[in-house]
Parts: sequence; structure tokens; C-alpha cells
Amino acid sequence: MKNKNYYAILMAGGVGSRFWPVSTQNFPKQFHDMLGTGDTLIQKTFHRLAQLIPEENIFILTNERYNDLVFEQLPSVTKRQVVLEPAMRNTAPCILYASLKIQKENENAVMIVAPSDHWIEDEDAFSNNVQTAFDYCESNDALMTLGITPTFPNTGYGYIEYNKSSEEDIKPVNQFREKPDYETAKSFLEQGNFLWNAGIFMWSVKSVVAAFQRNQPELYQLFEGGYNVYNTEFEDDFIKDNYPKAENISVDYALMEKSNNVYVIPATFDWNDLGTWGSLYDKLDKDVNDNAVVNAKALTEDASGNMIRSKEDKVIVVDGLKDYIIVDKDEVLLIFPKAKEQDIKKVLQNVKANFGEEYG
Repeated sequence: MKNKNYYAILMAGGVGSRFWPVSTQNFPKQFHDMLGTGDTLIQKTFHRLAQLIPEENIFILTNERYNDLVFEQLPSVTKRQVVLEPAMRNTAPCILYASLKIQKENENAVMIVAPSDHWIEDEDAFSNNVQTAFDYCESNDALMTLGITPTFPNTGYGYIEYNKSSEEDIKPVNQFREKPDYETAKSFLEQGNFLWNAGIFMWSVKSVVAAFQRNQPELYQLFEGGYNVYNTEFEDDFIKDNYPKAENISVDYALMEKSNNVYVIPATFDWNDLGTWGSLYDKLDKDVNDNAVVNAKALTEDASGNMIRSKEDKVIVVDGLKDYIIVDKDEVLLIFPKAKEQDIKKVLQNVKANFGEEYG
């Protein structure tokens, strides 16, 4: 029997533009089967959370344009569970909004906030880490996060510095650090008490609402103004009128960097944020020449280290390419060096400017 006080907020509003041309504004990456497993990323995340949390207590936070996609891919969820943002305002406003809805329904709730598009292989280890956090948050005023032990000096993630002297599994956080340059990232790894910030948070609803009240009083007042209509038929009107007034601010900056009751659990599971084609390539099986192939029937000659993706059973012949991203989707074919994958966002802007918004 799952604990009825356990809740989840599944964040599914992002666009994932570095995965263009598969991920587009109208059909972003969380709704695609990026790994070729038979499940989309949002389906995998929902099922992972449902190992610990009652399915009816998993709320999906997404942009209103993705409402139909959510119900299509998660047919068991109800309208109550889908929380729609009428405007994109980063993570703090939507987390506060969902937290107030949950608080009104169950003031004893403890909850996890998790992105919908991450790859986690050992789901039992994930559930164990979340259970440890929930147990702590039920009896302590704590804002908790899961940190990932770094495997190399990655400059694409923020870092969490924890108290080195702590012998406990749950460690007090000293500070959050912005994405570093390479030398700084190397020094973080040498110091040994730095973790990658995975953007996974756990807390009691009382603690997170109190933290917003303390650290973001204007944002809190804006959303608290609708408390009486939350979970009623009048909620939509209030949110449509007021949500666009919210400041565009991340929960890291709004709460985590400003609070002194922040703790981290070093995760015991492998993790990948699947933020780019290169990170997806790292997680896929490879052929003898280190080519990763999804869906396609690939014939390669003098080709290695490539990420190749197409629709099901399309024949793709690659000769003489090394370390490229080759993605064939409908009207778009992308052939792009893996080393420049961070520039795909810029390429997408150029494509839209030259050929029209429908290509992005």
C-alpha cells in the first residue's frame, strides 16, 4: 500500500531545443521515445515515480499547448493531475502553484519535483534515495535535493558543494555553484565534496510553501491570492489572469540558493539529463565502430562515433563520417558534428528565420 501523503510534481514543460529536429516546440523531447525502448521519456518517468507514489498523486506540470499530448501518453491520469502553465515562467512559479494546490488537498504531503526527461537506469536505487529524503522531510524542515557524483569535469551542469565533515547520508549544503569553466570544474572534482545539480527536489509541502513565503514574498502573495479557488472550477480563470504576472525565475535561484535548511543526498544511481544528442549517444548501445543507431537500418563504411536516428526501418547509408549527428525527420535532415552540438539551438533559430516557424 503506497503512502497517500506522497506526491510528485513531474516537470514536463520544456522544449528541448538541442534535440532538434526530433524535439520541436509542438512536440518536445519528453513526448518522444528517445532511447528506442518503446516508452517515451515522460512515460518512463511517470512509471518510475509510481513505484513509490500513488499514481493519482503524480501531478504533471506542463505548458497548456501540451495538454493533449499528456493525456494521449498517460491515459490513466485525470484532469485534476495536469497542471497547465498559460505562460513560460521558469520553474519557481509553477512549483509554487502546484505546491499550493497540493497543500490545499493534503497539508501533510511530502513531495518530489522531478524533470520528465532524465535517464535513470537503477530505478530501485532511485526509489530508495527518494524514500530516505521523504523520511527526513516528514520530520524536519528541510529542502532536499539529489546530487550526482561527477564522473568528469563537466562544464554543462551546475554544482552543489556540501559540508565535507558530514558522515551522514544526508549532507548539509554549503552553496550552489553556477556552471563552471573547465579548470574550475576540475578543482571541484579534486576537492571531492561537489555534486552535479540534477534538478530533483524533495520537501514537505509545509516547508516549500514557507520557503516561498520567506524568500519570494511577492511571488507567494500572487499565487496565494488564488488559494480559495484552487482545486475548484474557478481556478483556471484565476491562473489565466495572474500566472503571466509571475517573475521568470528558477527554483534554484528563488529558494535553494537563498535558504539555510538545504540538504543533499549523493545519488546511488546512474543518471543522465539527456540534454543533447551527445548525452543520448553516451547511453545507447553501439555497433563495432561505435555508431549508435535508433530506429534506422544503418549501413556504415569508414564511419565511426556517429549518432544516427530516423523513423522506423529507414535505410541510412553513411560513408566517411566520424563523430557526427545524423537525424532524419520528416522535412528535416540534420548532419552536424557532435563537437558542435551546443550550437544546434542557434541552427534552429537560423532555420526558423530562413524557412519558417513550422520547422522548429
